[in-house]
Amino acid sequence: MEERVKNRIGKIEIAGQIIDREAMEQARQQWDSVAKPLNSLGKLEELIIQIAGIQKTPHVNLQKKEVLVYCADNGVVAEGISQSDSSVTSMVAHSMAEGRANINIMAGQAGAKVTPVDVGMKDVVNHAGLIQHKIMPGTRNFAKEPAMRAEQCQQAILTGIELVGQKAAEGVNIIAIGEMGIGNTTTSSAVASVLLDRPVEEMTGKGAGLSSEGLIHKKQIIEQAISRYHLREADAFDTLCKVGGLDIAAMAGTCIGGMMYGIPIVLDGFISVVAALTAVHMVPGCRPYLIPSHVSTEPAAIAVLEAMDMHPVVHADMCLGEGTGAVLLFPILDIALAEYDTAHTFGEIALKPYEHLE
Repeated sequence: MEERVKNRIGKIEIAGQIIDREAMEQARQQWDSVAKPLNSLGKLEELIIQIAGIQKTPHVNLQKKEVLVYCADNGVVAEGISQSDSSVTSMVAHSMAEGRANINIMAGQAGAKVTPVDVGMKDVVNHAGLIQHKIMPGTRNFAKEPAMRAEQCQQAILTGIELVGQKAAEGVNIIAIGEMGIGNTTTSSAVASVLLDRPVEEMTGKGAGLSSEGLIHKKQIIEQAISRYHLREADAFDTLCKVGGLDIAAMAGTCIGGMMYGIPIVLDGFISVVAALTAVHMVPGCRPYLIPSHVSTEPAAIAVLEAMDMHPVVHADMCLGEGTGAVLLFPILDIALAEYDTAHTFGEIALKPYEHLE
């Protein structure tokens, strides 16, 4: 009988299955049978083993890949914490819908479909290639009032969950998450500071190119909000409502949806790993379903990854977002899976296998 995970986020009932340890052990044995020194492919072996547990079979399938990119604006931009404004969010979202944005080009090379989703942009972008799930036209300015009401935050989380269910029904085997939203390094730094109980100073970087003076201002805005809403004593959901973003909430929902529907979720950079951390705080059982891809250059990224005991394969000094770091993992996974599936085994070449030694 399968063990199940049960949680509740407000009115949302969460139920999912524990990762399949038997499938993982079978995958480990398959790797051990490949004609090579034991564990010599390192993290590549561990990734395939993890995915076997998620998919609940040693016969791993990565054929159908998709990137869900959540687009949303953040009211705190009004405080001058970014070089850009919400018009950039809508411009990039439109570019994604047309298939010409950075993520589209990179995902195309990795054999993945890109699905941009409007969960809260300020502007209206009418394009058949942009999925419409707008909850509100951008969050409120958390320097003056909470970013979202609880029901709005819940709806964003539920949107992320439901999209995973939809993709599972379409036969998608693995999902990467990305985001587009001016001001979302500010929201992410605020959430990370609270959830890790670390100083804002350590958790906040320049984002998309602030000056040193602008960075000081950004830190002050975050610190004041954490104090105003008494977030050092708050839980993850309340923190998300007060200083988070709709993109973070939707990505957190996607992380939880991975557990509910048995689909591996590949994380991108700083904003997405903060979303994952939020999801893990709310629903700890989703952690085994999450796969890190790369280490962002944002200062807090490493601390967030370490808090979840995640060790990304890619170190490329990236901080673009959109899911661009996540899709770099797809070709690596394809190569690992090809080795796992088709390389000679010790038995096939009549060679004595290596043994695990103490």
